[in-house]
Amino acid sequence: MLFRQLEYLVALSRERHFARAAQACFVSQPALSEALRKLEKELDVPLVRRGRKYEGLTPEGERIVLWARRILADRDALKHEVGALRTGLSGQLRIGVVPTAAPVVPLLTEQFCAEHPLVTVQVASDLQSGDILARLRNFELDAGITYLDTVPESGFRVVPLYRERYVLLAAADMPVPVDGVSWSEASRLPLCLLGPEMQGRRVLDAVFAEVGVQPEPEVETDSLASLYAHVRTGRWAGIVPRAWVHVLGLPPGLRMTPLIEPVRTARVGLVATAGEPGSVMARALADIARHTDAEAVLDRVGEDPEHR
Repeated sequence: MLFRQLEYLVALSRERHFARAAQACFVSQPALSEALRKLEKELDVPLVRRGRKYEGLTPEGERIVLWARRILADRDALKHEVGALRTGLSGQLRIGVVPTAAPVVPLLTEQFCAEHPLVTVQVASDLQSGDILARLRNFELDAGITYLDTVPESGFRVVPLYRERYVLLAAADMPVPVDGVSWSEASRLPLCLLGPEMQGRRVLDAVFAEVGVQPEPEVETDSLASLYAHVRTGRWAGIVPRAWVHVLGLPPGLRMTPLIEPVRTARVGLVATAGEPGSVMARALADIARHTDAEAVLDRVGEDPEHR
């Protein structure tokens, strides 16, 4: 059995198409098909359901591809470990992030890249919590940053980073109390919010339900940048994570107001799989996360006069 054969099987499972899998592996389609047939013969089980086109993996193939992902991940982890012992970390660190936490990533990657200059970093910052956990299980990510209440108690290691607090952004002349606005009051404003399919919106809806109200936003979007743009017109108010105010600041004519009654937070942290020895990249990033006080950085958002 060769690593190459396992790579072909994983690629076919991911691409669900022989030609695309071959292209992803930089081989011809006949070469990929022949390697998979040899793997089936060696394991003495059918792996691929074949017809006039790709029809999926067999039940045996679905089980084997899980082992293949794990074996390939362990191979890569071994290479990184040996490389770190010899010349320091090298390769690529893959991080998946929920959109609301994207502004916090540079607090980790800046120090990581300074300590490990031979490593490149790939950040996917438009993932939902479930996508991040699935990609971690499939060894398609080294680490994720997401809401910790979505992470199962077993199978993952977590490093808490900060508690997300939400603030109301609105035009300075919109009739909103300066020192704090209740969730009930906020629900009656003309709102632009994230879409209901996003975890950040589900957090908001849970708080609204707690106080017995249901907002009826005039605009919904899957992009915080789009939300910001709508709020800048002055027509709508928006509820955003304070982390985004840390990065984008307040455009002229807007005001940030804390949401109160109740004050609610959501825990956000770094997540990696719990297997041993695990990804050396994830371990290095987790070590930096443990020594990064993201909470203190975000707390200063409310103290900065430019953000008021």
